[in-house]
Amino acid sequence: MTEFTPIAGLIGGLLIGLSALTLMGAYGRIAGLSGIFAGLLTLNPGAEFSWRAIFVAGLLIGAGVMGLAYPQDLTFSGSFGLTAVGGLIVGAGTVLGGGCTSGHGICGLSRLSLRSLIATVTFMAVAVATVFVTRHMLGT
Repeated sequence: MTEFTPIAGLIGGLLIGLSALTLMGAYGRIAGLSGIFAGLLTLNPGAEFSWRAIFVAGLLIGAGVMGLAYPQDLTFSGSFGLTAVGGLIVGAGTVLGGGCTSGHGICGLSRLSLRSLIATVTFMAVAVATVFVTRHMLGT
């Protein structure tokens, strides 16, 4: 998991950037997954429902294909309950932060948004602190 793979990283980054650029060019929308997914959770699906569903389906299909292609790299050690609680906490954080890491970190920073810079720095600082506490202080 900690191998240096610059070619794979470059290709992945280019694909993420291309998808964000395509979504912005085609629909004028930011590729922030929390906002895209939240738009699916509506009782009144409108014209935007279909592209949101296609975007999320593409993510799930891509993850499934990669899981089939590289099953040895697919590991999951969390329980369903812990994962569900973590998902709810992340969802609450995206609401409080006005978006997620993809919206702020990829799209917001490329638009030179100060708000996105502050949000991304906050995300990264909390991630570093979480890893430090769980790995070095709690020893898990």
